[in-house]
Parts: sequence; C-alpha cells; structure tokens
Amino acid sequence: MPVTKQHEQLLTLSMSEQILTIVQQALNEDIGSGDVSASLLPDENVNARIIARESAIICGIAYAQQAFLLVDESIQIDWQVDDGESVTDNQVLCTLSGLASSIVSAERVALNFLQTLSATATQTHHLAIKIAHTQAQLLDTRKTIPGLRLAQKYAVKCGGGVNHRMGLYDCVMLKENHIIAAGSISNAVKTAVEKYPDLPLIVEVENLEQLQQALTLNHITRVLCDNFSTEDLARAVDLAKNKLPLEASGNIDEHTIVEVANTGIDYISTGSITKNVNAIDLSLRFA
Repeated sequence: MPVTKQHEQLLTLSMSEQILTIVQQALNEDIGSGDVSASLLPDENVNARIIARESAIICGIAYAQQAFLLVDESIQIDWQVDDGESVTDNQVLCTLSGLASSIVSAERVALNFLQTLSATATQTHHLAIKIAHTQAQLLDTRKTIPGLRLAQKYAVKCGGGVNHRMGLYDCVMLKENHIIAAGSISNAVKTAVEKYPDLPLIVEVENLEQLQQALTLNHITRVLCDNFSTEDLARAVDLAKNKLPLEASGNIDEHTIVEVANTGIDYISTGSITKNVNAIDLSLRFA
C-alpha cells in the first residue's frame, strides 16, 4: 500500500492540471516560434497510426493525447489500448486523423511522453513479475526525471508497483545524515514524532545493530535496511517479525531482486524503475 492516502489524491486530483502544464512546456520547448518543417506540408488532412516496435506495458496516453490536442484540438484520436495494457511488436496503439502539419508538430512530444512512461511501466512490470511468488511489494523512489514525478509514480502503478513517499513533505524518512546530526536513532525519532506526529515515519538502518535499536522504539512505520547482504536481510526479517515491516534498498536490480525478495522482506525499493529505463520504441506513420 502507498505510505499515505495523499499519494492517491495527488495522482488523481493533480494529474489533469499537471499534464496540461508539463505538456505545454514540452511543446513550447520543441516548437518555439513555429515548426518550420511542418509549414512546408500541404494544408490537408491525413490519417496516421502510432505503432509499438517492441513489447511493452503502455503508459502516458493522457500526455500524448494532450500534446496533439494542444497543437490542434480538431485532431481525432482513437486509442486502441489503455494505460497498463501489454502490447506486442507492430501493434497499433492508436489511429489519428487531422492536418498533416499539426500531427507532425505534436508527434515528438507525444511520443517522448509515451516512450518514457511506458519504459517505467514496463521495467516495473518486469521486476514485479519476478517477485510475484513472494510477499514483497515493489516500491519506487524519489529518483525520478525532474518534472515527471507524478507521471512516473503513475507509471509505476500501471506496471504493478507501489508508490513510496511522493516527496520530502508527506513522510518523515530518517537517513544516515539525519541520524548523525541528531546524535542517535532514538533522538532522531523523538524529534520527528514530536514535530510531525501525524506523518508516517521510516527509519533507515545500515546494519543489524541499528535495526535492533529501531525495533525498541515506538511510532516507527517501517524500517529501511540499506545495502544489507541477503544473509543479513534474512536475519533482519527474523528480528523484525511481528514487530515492524521491513524495506530493502540499495544496489537492487533484475539480477538480485529475486534473492532479496526470497528473504521474506516486505518491501523492495529501487530507483532503477524510474531512472535507469530505456525508452520504448514507438513510431508514428502516415497511413
């Protein structure tokens, strides 16, 4: 489950406004004072298709749709897939009808959003499937592309993952530098609880000794075990059983995630599903 209900509210109430803003910014960046190449095209309507060139989990339809309609609201788009749907090589995602110049002006921005967000959804799905036989839930992180925090968090959900905290404001997370500055885990927790009693509280630990300290304290929502070996993770799971949920993080990828999940850990967070993704190969072609 998400750390707070605020995630769901942000991902629903803020999406429309955020989509409009970020897509308009992308179009301004790309088109600038005008698309000089598109201006050379005949002033006539064409039909076009967006086609997947590889298997993927699609995400970002609303962003692509907004790109076309901001350029020309008369463009007609018929989507044949939904966000979160699996597609195969050469599958048609949508058909379009409108002025050739309008479609090509919006093409790159629309595809950029679709390719990037589908990449996050696809990578998330790939890892989530690997650990589906365990109780571990796959979490994202704050390692997102600047300006695409909400979009990539949404893509993670489309791929079968679970959202971690949205940002620095909706959850207290005490990492090594916070603990060092406070003097101890207990001091850091005490201050956090006094100042933000209603926020979730996650404490990061770097070894089993710190975990044992955290397990003696009240008001902690869960403990993050950072860069633990799988042997230590298994021991951590035994120590925390029936006390606190545990999260594993640090250098976890597709080669190590199954071994980590098999320890019995509750959550696995990895930045790879948002920052180490390869854009999905999509293309737009006139019919």
